[in-house]
Amino acid sequence: MGDVNTLRTGVVGVGRWGRNVFRNFVQADRCEVRWICDLDEAALQRESKSAPSARITQNYDDLLGDDDLEAVVIATKAITHFDMARRALEAGKHVYVEKPLTLHFNEASELRQIAERKKLKLMVGHLMLYHPCVQELKRLIDKGELGKVYYIYTRRLNLGVVRQDENAWWSLAPHDISVVCYLLGDSPIEVSAHGQCYLQPGIEDVVFATLRFGDGKLAHIHVSWLDPHKIRNMTVVGTSRMVSFDDMSAGEKLRIYDKGADVQAGIADFAESIALRTGDILIPKVSHDEPLKLEVEHFVSGVLDNREIRTDGRAGEQAVRILEAGSHSLAAGGKPIRIDEMTTR
Repeated sequence: MGDVNTLRTGVVGVGRWGRNVFRNFVQADRCEVRWICDLDEAALQRESKSAPSARITQNYDDLLGDDDLEAVVIATKAITHFDMARRALEAGKHVYVEKPLTLHFNEASELRQIAERKKLKLMVGHLMLYHPCVQELKRLIDKGELGKVYYIYTRRLNLGVVRQDENAWWSLAPHDISVVCYLLGDSPIEVSAHGQCYLQPGIEDVVFATLRFGDGKLAHIHVSWLDPHKIRNMTVVGTSRMVSFDDMSAGEKLRIYDKGADVQAGIADFAESIALRTGDILIPKVSHDEPLKLEVEHFVSGVLDNREIRTDGRAGEQAVRILEAGSHSLAAGGKPIRIDEMTTR
C-alpha cells in the first residue's frame, strides 16, 4: 500500500486531449499515476516517458483488477464513458471522466446513483467551471454586483476538430451548458435547438440553441466547428452591469461594463421613460492559473480530503439531460423540448 496522503490513479486515454489530462495528473501534488492505458501502443510509449514508474497497458481490466488503485481517470471517446465509468465505480474506484458524462440521461443517472450508493467520488470534466474568470463571474452574480441577470449568450466556434462519433452540440456545448447552469444556480425548463449537417449526414456541424429558465432568464448557445473564427466568449447582461468573458484574449479576458437601461416610473411616454446608462469599463485582475490544473487538483483533494466535488455526478447528469433535450429538439426541427419530459424518454 502507498502513502495514504497520495492518490493512486490510473489514466485511460492519452490521445489528443487525454495527454493534457494525463500531464496534469502526473504533475499534481499528492497524486501518483500508477497506470497508463490506451489502445495506441505509440501513445503509451510516448506518454510513459513522463511517468516512468507507471505501468502501461492496452487492457482496461488491468486497472480495475489492481486493488491498490484508488481512482480511474477516463479521457476516452464519449461513447465509451458510461461503460468504463460504471465498471470503475463497481470496482470501488473513484472516477474522473471527461465531458459529457454519458450520451443518455438514464445512463448518467445510473452512474450518479452507483457513486452515491458506494460513497465514491464521481467527477465530470466540466473544465470551464474551474476557470478563474468563471469563478469571478460567479462571485459577481452571487454578490448582486450585476443586479438581476436578464440573459446570457455564448459562442464556441472554430474550424475543426470535426468529429464522426458526436455532433458539435455534444462535443462543444457541454462547456457552455455547465457554465450557464452554474452561474445562474438553476436548470432550464426548456431547450430549443436548430442545427445543420453540412459535412456529414446526421452530424450537425453548427447548432444554435436557446435555454429558457423558469424565472424568465434566457441563455443562447452557438457552437460550430465549421467557422473561420476561433471564438470562446460569453456575455452576461444584468440590470446593473454587464460582463463579457473572452477566453481567447491574452490579458483582458474579463470586462465589466457599467451599462444598463433603467425604466423611470411616472412617465407616460415609454420611449422617454427608458434611461440608457453608460459608465466605466472595469478590467479586474484575475488569476492566470490553468483551469485544467485547478480541476485536477480539485479532484485529488476531493478524494483525499473527502470534500464536495463541484462538478459531481449530479452536475454531469444535469448537463446530459439538457444535451439530450437539445438533441430531441434538433431532430424535431427546433421544437421546444421541456426538460422534465426527459426522465421518461
